[in-house]
Amino acid sequence: MTFLAIDVGNTRLKWALYENAHPHGRLLAHGAEFLEHIDKLAEGAWANLPPPQHMLGCIVAGDAIKRRVEEQMEIWDVAAQWVVASAAEAGLLNGYDHPARLGADRWVAMIGAWHRMLANGQARPLVVVMVGTAVTVDAVDSGGKFLGGLILPGHGIMLRALESGTAGLHVPTGEVRLFPTNTSDALTSGGTYAIAGAVARMVEHLRNHCGTEPHCVMTGGAGWKMAPSMNLPVELVDNLIFDGLLEMTVRRLNV
Repeated sequence: MTFLAIDVGNTRLKWALYENAHPHGRLLAHGAEFLEHIDKLAEGAWANLPPPQHMLGCIVAGDAIKRRVEEQMEIWDVAAQWVVASAAEAGLLNGYDHPARLGADRWVAMIGAWHRMLANGQARPLVVVMVGTAVTVDAVDSGGKFLGGLILPGHGIMLRALESGTAGLHVPTGEVRLFPTNTSDALTSGGTYAIAGAVARMVEHLRNHCGTEPHCVMTGGAGWKMAPSMNLPVELVDNLIFDGLLEMTVRRLNV
């Protein structure tokens, strides 16, 4: 029962084909494409794959991109299914004011992180951080209820905003320093510590709310850049969205 998981962000499409829809299913193939190149998937990376029997995807890039992805999937006889956040799924409760308006990527990542934590021990409060074009920092209590979260600009957006809004300021790539002594390092360090501070504040809020030390999971394309600058323990997970899609699919198929 081959299963195709698709994660479409603001910049790239990532995909993974599994032997079956199970959290420990064997990975058969995977890849990533920038959004401007997804029209080549059917003739390229997907051309010789075993046909998936089930598919579940997570998309934040909009309907036009979704249609382009579905056009590439026409080489297979499989229905395209896309996650929409709901009031409850896979053991999590959604505390958003309007549950369906929660970003699908945030919902899927929380489900993936929650079940990953349960598989490694008992339930505890959880902070889920995704570091990409935008950064999200979401809090789940020890009972599995999503309490709320933060959205802030990703590092690249912060730097571009400074460059466009500040006369004479150009943004080269710098290093993260404790005490930056040049503009490049000051910009890079400022953006990094802004994100780290938002995560630390959410961990503090959740600790005070639950009375227990939260577990913090970080994912996203730029997660590996952020992790060394955190002043609290962070579990870095490469493909948390895929973990969540697998958990959701196995439960949907068992209903």
